[in-house]
Amino acid sequence: MESNRQRKVAQIIQEDFAELFRKQASESKQSILISVSDVKISADLGIAKIYLSIFPQEFRSVVMKEIEANKTQYRNFIGQKMAKQVRVIPQLNFYLDTTLDDVERIEKELRGEGDNPTL
Repeated sequence: MESNRQRKVAQIIQEDFAELFRKQASESKQSILISVSDVKISADLGIAKIYLSIFPQEFRSVVMKEIEANKTQYRNFIGQKMAKQVRVIPQLNFYLDTTLDDVERIEKELRGEGDNPTL
């Protein structure tokens, strides 16, 4: 069960990263959309799991590698934003959120357009 404090910190992280990625996308020459779909934070506020949706799909691995390489800069960024609100800046773990892809695949299967061998 998530506490109110965990929810508040997770919301702050989600909003700050959404703004950061939106700003980076507008400055970039490529048209890549990175959205922060969810943030889960541990009970001690020491670890933040950040789930990202990246579109278009062909850039996912490249973008995730770049995010992992810049993890310390992202932690510094979030530290500056949250310095007055938390004692310890959480470690950041980024994960690719493929929920929308799974929904799309299931809908295709239900319409009979997939590669389901039973149909």
